[in-house]
Amino acid sequence: MLLYKQFSFDAAHFLPYVPNGHKCKSVHGHTYYLTVFAEGKISQKEGWILDYNDLKKAVKPVIECVDHTLLNNITGLENPTTELFSVWLWNKIKPRLPSLVKIELKETPTAGVIYEGE
Repeated sequence: MLLYKQFSFDAAHFLPYVPNGHKCKSVHGHTYYLTVFAEGKISQKEGWILDYNDLKKAVKPVIECVDHTLLNNITGLENPTTELFSVWLWNKIKPRLPSLVKIELKETPTAGVIYEGE
């Protein structure tokens, strides 16, 4: 069974490799929407896969690290596209949440990526 929790945060970035004149070449910001999916079996004792509070504790420090920052600086990514940023988030969250199986990262309510690790 999959369990999920949604988070949101604000951050800015710029994409240095897009053509001149492209609006993403300049610094701009997004309200990102991150959905974290964990997989597991339902515990007979608690009746859940994972306590939502434990999931939140695993993800919150990672979000606090990037919230209201310039992603190019804080992530070390030279070109922090949504795709590359999702991999960065995965690599930060997975050690804190071993049951992580998928993340969905939206840079707008209608555009984003789904990453399931490698």
